[in-house]
Amino acid sequence: MLAMGTVPTTTAPAVNLAELEAQARSVLSQATYDYFAGGAEDEAALEGNRDAFRKWRFRFHVLAGAQGPDLSTDLLGQSVAMPVLLAPTATQRLAHPEGELGAARAAAAAGVVYCLSTLATTSLEDVAASSRGPRWFQLYMYQDRGITEDLVDRAMAAGYSAILLTVDAAVLGRRERDFRNAWTLPPELSYANLTGSLAKTANVATGSSALNQYFHQLETRLAWKDLEWLVGKSRVPVLVKGLVRGDDARRAVAQGARGVIVGNHGGRQLDYSIAALDALPEVVEAVGSDGLVLMDGGVRRGTDVLKALALGARSVLIGRPLLWALAVAGEAGVRRMLDQLREEIATSMILLGVSTLDQLTPDLLVRI
Repeated sequence: MLAMGTVPTTTAPAVNLAELEAQARSVLSQATYDYFAGGAEDEAALEGNRDAFRKWRFRFHVLAGAQGPDLSTDLLGQSVAMPVLLAPTATQRLAHPEGELGAARAAAAAGVVYCLSTLATTSLEDVAASSRGPRWFQLYMYQDRGITEDLVDRAMAAGYSAILLTVDAAVLGRRERDFRNAWTLPPELSYANLTGSLAKTANVATGSSALNQYFHQLETRLAWKDLEWLVGKSRVPVLVKGLVRGDDARRAVAQGARGVIVGNHGGRQLDYSIAALDALPEVVEAVGSDGLVLMDGGVRRGTDVLKALALGARSVLIGRPLLWALAVAGEAGVRRMLDQLREEIATSMILLGVSTLDQLTPDLLVRI
């Protein structure tokens, strides 16, 4: 039997992210693969995030003299090497023993932002000590406000330069794959950012999945006043993660958020919710120049990145492919995955006839 995160030496490296997922599936247990890959209920929102990209085609320029494209951009005053962030995915040590440490080091080497989940299996302090790259911290709001305050204070003290408040998970979506598998964290892992009984909440399933028991600790009545409180508490920019409406995005920015992340939690919360890419143009129009707009959901190709940017996103987040890359080869796998995306983005920019990201505009796309 293969050890976790080990592919046969005779297996050729994946040439795209779909192949990478197939390789990861071969080394992960069924329960772990389902936990990472699955969505809510019928998984229509999960599938919709990918389907949305297939509805757009490029109207490319020719004779544009495009070569050596510049992939760099600015995020909250931080220059990054390309318009891709590593999304805050939970329990990365389930994929590979290097987990969050390897992923953060790979992000730093690639010159992109690493986002750490509250539900990491490595503490935010250990991740900060292992990587000099830019880091953001994803936050859930707890019923016990003291837990939330402590996490924010620790993240700021450890040098995380933004807080991402997740707002689409007041209760856990019905993730039926996890129900079938009675999903739990193995006993050697815990939520390393949490203490006491909260840290081990996901080790015992009672009737559905252990994660469902953990989510009972979160603030189920999350409201605009909670965002206002967080903005007042934080000395670093706050972004609102997990919205799909222009009016919500506009209000978030009006209440002090520096930006928003458009998405539906990877299709893991409300099933049949609108795809992230489909929601993007309305949010971009509503926010205008008053805040940063990012997008998270379904990105698997360099062309996906370019479509999202042409529709107004400043950058995109990559979630599940990070986990597949970790599972296959740890830190080296994540580095390779980011290199592949960089190459795809650069090649497609040249063929599209653009040299800089600000040349990516809606007129380059047609919806079919």
